[in-house]
Amino acid sequence: MISSLSNPKVKYLIQLQTKARFRKDNQQFIVEGIKMFMELPRKVHVKTYVSESFYANCLKEVMDELVKRPYECMSDKLFKAVSDTQTPQGIMTVAQMPEYDFEALLAADRPVVLILEALQDPGNLGTIIRTAEGAGITGVILSNTSVDMYNPKVIRSTMGSIFRVPFIYTEHIEETVKQLKSRQMKLFAAHLEGKRYYFEESYTSACGLMIGNEANGLSDALTHLADAKIRLPMSGQVDSLNAAVAASILMYEVKRQRIVY
Repeated sequence: MISSLSNPKVKYLIQLQTKARFRKDNQQFIVEGIKMFMELPRKVHVKTYVSESFYANCLKEVMDELVKRPYECMSDKLFKAVSDTQTPQGIMTVAQMPEYDFEALLAADRPVVLILEALQDPGNLGTIIRTAEGAGITGVILSNTSVDMYNPKVIRSTMGSIFRVPFIYTEHIEETVKQLKSRQMKLFAAHLEGKRYYFEESYTSACGLMIGNEANGLSDALTHLADAKIRLPMSGQVDSLNAAVAASILMYEVKRQRIVY
């Protein structure tokens, strides 16, 4: 059992929890909780760590899965020190980052790609990824100025969808978007200056939805690449919605139209 904060394995876990550059350099990240452990594909599983009390009271179905994979116990006090949550469940797993490429995002017959520019809030990104799975989005493209997908807060907010929604980061998002246009994908920019409401457009063919930074929206460079600017109807003194809420509304409009038509 691991019980010392100076243990090299513990130091490694803490750096994975706290440093995006360290995660990227090692191509590994941490997921916490029973649900995330049970949904983690075995091909990306590296090692699981459980607290002493968790191991002593582990549910049979979790134990049956745990013993099939490399795992190690640590003291309750140490586990809490390493965990990123206030009330840890007692199980965390080191996972290998999945590998996706541009083509993986376009694998469907009528792909729907979500394009996120400079998104900063971890909770927003996690919620968007979870909603993207529910709405049937085929892939997500993020500018490299966006928050790290493997930030622990993002991971928790995805509720496991991070394992099932292909995504890529790109250094030159305008060039990547131009590649989508070359594939005859129609691009829609969520924008306050949109002339049409989002539900007035058709999303039944291959398309992309562009969402910008929480404070500043989409850059002019990316907006100019859109085939259409769309907006949400607003009442009262509200002029915009949370990025995750806006993205969710747009994604489910795509899904609604494709169910109907």
